[in-house]
Amino acid sequence: MEVELTSENYEEEVTKSDIPVLIDFWATWCGPCRAMMPVVEEIAKENEGKIKVCKANVDEQSELAVKFDVMSIPTFVAIKNGEVVGTTMGVQGKEDILKMF
Repeated sequence: MEVELTSENYEEEVTKSDIPVLIDFWATWCGPCRAMMPVVEEIAKENEGKIKVCKANVDEQSELAVKFDVMSIPTFVAIKNGEVVGTTMGVQGKEDILKMF
């Protein structure tokens, strides 16, 4: 299951998460972001209970995008125990994203 991430639920969903979190920064108009949607969905399904997958729409959540210095999308941020452990950008395979953890 993917969680729609907002500034309002960030603390609860990310900072207080007892499992690692993957944040997918995306936008509706972004072709590469749409291309990554099935990959992100697969990561969410295959790692349910092990990795929490959150999606942040940069058009609606610009505050979060600024917080993570998102310059281009899609950007993926891996967080463990409230700390960023990896960041990667662009279209890529699921293995490359999971390697950040």
